Amino acid sequence: MKKTALFLLMILCAWQTIAQDTLSKNDIPAAARLLDLHFTQKEIDTMYEGVKENMEGYQMMHKQTLNNNVPMSLWQSPVLPGMVFNEKQDKISWNIPKNVELPANRNELAFYSILQLSSLIKNKKISSVELTRFFIDRIKKYGDTLQCVISVTEDIAMQQAQQADAEIANGKYRGLLHGIPYGLKDLFSVKGTKTTWGAAPYKNQVIEEDAYVYTKLKEAGAVLIAKFTLGALAMGDYWYGGRTKNPWNLATGSSGSSAGSTSATVAGLVPFAIGTETWGSIVSPSSTCGATGLRPTFGSISRSGAMTLSWSLDKAGPICRSASDAAVVFNYLHGTDGYDASAVNKPFNYKPATDIKTLKVAYAKNYFDKITDTSRSEWKVLDAYRKMGVELIPVNFPDSGVYNFNIMDVVISAEGAAAFDDFTRNNIDDEMTRQGKFDWPNTFRVSRLMSAVEYINANRHRYLLMQKVNALMNTVDVLICPTRGSGNQGAITNLTGHPVVCMPTGFDKRFNLPTSITLIGKLYDEATILLAAKAYQDATPWDDMHPLMFK
Repeated sequence: MKKTALFLLMILCAWQTIAQDTLSKNDIPAAARLLDLHFTQKEIDTMYEGVKENMEGYQMMHKQTLNNNVPMSLWQSPVLPGMVFNEKQDKISWNIPKNVELPANRNELAFYSILQLSSLIKNKKISSVELTRFFIDRIKKYGDTLQCVISVTEDIAMQQAQQADAEIANGKYRGLLHGIPYGLKDLFSVKGTKTTWGAAPYKNQVIEEDAYVYTKLKEAGAVLIAKFTLGALAMGDYWYGGRTKNPWNLATGSSGSSAGSTSATVAGLVPFAIGTETWGSIVSPSSTCGATGLRPTFGSISRSGAMTLSWSLDKAGPICRSASDAAVVFNYLHGTDGYDASAVNKPFNYKPATDIKTLKVAYAKNYFDKITDTSRSEWKVLDAYRKMGVELIPVNFPDSGVYNFNIMDVVISAEGAAAFDDFTRNNIDDEMTRQGKFDWPNTFRVSRLMSAVEYINANRHRYLLMQKVNALMNTVDVLICPTRGSGNQGAITNLTGHPVVCMPTGFDKRFNLPTSITLIGKLYDEATILLAAKAYQDATPWDDMHPLMFK
């Protein structure tokens, strides 16, 4: 009897296991409700065999492993039919300052512009080794305070600095970044270094590949001295080691996800750093910390060797202290190595001597009208341009009337969940330090219940949005728009792929933290918005202001 009972119990357990793993017709109505659908019983009876066959196919696919660096075969482009772009690269006349001298107080060197540092290096008034050691010492002094550093690449830095000095001594000057130290957001791979993505499951990860941006900067003679923090898997400013701080107020975070790159640049730990943006990750920390961040046109810079969050949204760009510096860095970065099918080679015809009064500059009136306090810095930006003689054109930029459902959330969630399929499926997500409702582990789980149809149709609505934004941008050269709190321009321009530059405009009286403005440009026309940003910075003091505790 005992053997019979045990046998029956085994059969019952096996049957329950099979039942749990087998789809029934009763599962379909519940699944349909999750997708805002309803099927009749006749439709369910007809669907049932096909649904089971699909599940078998999914299970076979799930037995295969896909690394994060395996791309889709579908590629996003911001270019619409009929668009024509200038393909000729003109020579850029950089205004390299003459007679630059080393400061009596060596700490002031931390906030010299790239052009000033270039002048010192080229004229052998300081060596790259000396400059590199100076900035590494600052990183070691302040990095823990800001929680902005994942690794100091000291061996790489000293080798590259020594090479730069030797080349310059022999008359081989590579250009404005030769011998200049910088840092990378730690989602770019560099051989021989950890590439942690800011996330606990990957904190010891080593990817033996050199990212495109690192390769381009290495070719320019720049010196990699650190890899900086990012919010875990490129969200926010919380990483596996803590929270990256705002140099203006250590009680607050730097925002993210290019948290460390921005914090370190504003605090003068590096002359510049490289960040990425999918939805706000360059603009948000730049706005919060008072940096000048350039988010280039989608596809302007190859992303090979970088962590993928969203194939159709990820962008790389420079985080600097001025538009002039951002122009220098972008000049060496733009283009492609052929490994990122969305990336293209387009000219960067930056003309810093251009009279801004020759440009058609507009402002997003419908966004500004939502800011009823006319003492806010956004309104003062308009006044500054008018004082330069610019005739500002009021326009209505697409807002909630056009962007009437969250296209961005559908696109980024679906692509991110796909890019981190194994992360969710193999419960690697349980190792993440943050598990909140809006953190990636939960977002990726929720996204698994999204259908491909919804993702595709969201991208079709995205195409309509691209048409509307391009129709407006074709009528102006520069569009001034509030960075925060007055509309959806951040989501919209990330979806359409238009370039923006975010720059400091003063301080919020309530929190004494930086305020900002955003300039939007035509596709592949980073040059014009950087010119407009430079004109504003030449006329105002905000880009020359630095946190006192780091001077």
